[in-house]
Amino acid sequence: REQQVGEGDPQRQRDAELSSTGAAAVTVFAGKAYDEIRVGESFSDQVTLTETHLVVSASLFGDFHPVHVYERFAATTRFGTRIFHGYFTSSVMAAVAGNFFSGTGVAYLEHACRFHAAVKPGDTVTTQWTIAAMTDKPHHGGGIVSLAGTCRNQDDAVVAEAEAKILVSNKPLT
Repeated sequence: REQQVGEGDPQRQRDAELSSTGAAAVTVFAGKAYDEIRVGESFSDQVTLTETHLVVSASLFGDFHPVHVYERFAATTRFGTRIFHGYFTSSVMAAVAGNFFSGTGVAYLEHACRFHAAVKPGDTVTTQWTIAAMTDKPHHGGGIVSLAGTCRNQDDAVVAEAEAKILVSNKPLT
């Protein structure tokens, strides 16, 4: 069964009230714990990527290759326009796993990504992860979750595939 990030049992929601500042309440969703998941389970999320994502990521990465930041140059390439850095797409994929295991993920151990198509500003990408394997680690109070992921654009074209491993606790971290 596929589950959207943020979806789940209302009892697992923790509300953080910022009453002293008068700010609105923020709902924090507890992620899935190691003992709550099964091999074959899938989860996904999507995001529409903007010009702002591209400019900010170039600044954060310090990678100003003209295919990412200079439209006139990028128009002459096989892509025809500016494209996102591969590692930005990879990070978008990793974020979906991080959110699914929010509060239960101890460490993101491995991530390997293959890119199949360019991602451009305005694209809506959907990342789906499937739990491929689970390795119990009782000493760590949980185990290692092996994931297989696919990222598709709005045209259902595969833009990236990845494998990842994350150490996940049996209960939320405090």
